[in-house]
Amino acid sequence: MTSLRQAIAAATATLEGAGVDSARTDAELLAAHVLGVDRGRLSFTDVPPDFFTRYDQVVGQRARRIPLQHITGTAPFGPVHLAVGPGVFIPRPETEALLEWALAQDLPRDAVIVDVCTGSGALAVALATLRPGASVTGVDIDPAALEFARRNAAPTTACMVHGDVADDALLADLAGTVDLVVSNPPYVPTGSEVEPEVAEHDPSHAVFGGADGMAVIVPLVAHAARWLKPGGLLAVEHDDTTSAATVEIICASGNFDGVLPHADLAGRPRFVTARRRSA
Repeated sequence: MTSLRQAIAAATATLEGAGVDSARTDAELLAAHVLGVDRGRLSFTDVPPDFFTRYDQVVGQRARRIPLQHITGTAPFGPVHLAVGPGVFIPRPETEALLEWALAQDLPRDAVIVDVCTGSGALAVALATLRPGASVTGVDIDPAALEFARRNAAPTTACMVHGDVADDALLADLAGTVDLVVSNPPYVPTGSEVEPEVAEHDPSHAVFGGADGMAVIVPLVAHAARWLKPGGLLAVEHDDTTSAATVEIICASGNFDGVLPHADLAGRPRFVTARRRSA
């Protein structure tokens, strides 16, 4: 009988042949998923007789470039594991750089936080988990995404609401009361080449942000200026190619100072932060 180690090695080769960059990691995570254990426990886990058949099935799915998270049904993000599946954008590890920045800020214990384009609720749920005294609202236009977000937010006090960033009246009741606005909006310029997992499985409206990638960022900045109290903070993720454009839009609004670009752990431009000026 094939051993677990041999099965993982064979799965790694299969996934490498299919063009999966994280082949070894995915092979191990899929084995852990089938066995119902953490990845770190693989070496200490007995393998049941039906494992190899079930493992071959999920490896075959991943080799067809079905996202790992759709197969396992979960995506880790900061301190939480989020339910995900078809119809919702899968949160990326790169966005955790924005989360870490937000957690490092000196906010009131009862801070008011808004996560725009919340998707699965990743930023909102992580912030509500680690700042339990905060009032956190996640906003998304997509009912399918909100179903996942509400499920993920259930253990927290975060509130998920339907809203369109193109609506000038969005969250009008929060004007001048918010301490922090965060967003991982759709920002990939339309027509850009993306991985099959993104092109075939992520909702396109959650990925692409118009011809220049800025279609959502522009109204988002305007909303943040209305919602934030003086000294309130904004953090918005952007495409690798639009850091300068994001800085320019925030500066041009005339409502912010301390505008700074940030890179992720790989050194790529990832998000921009700013502070709301006093009136």
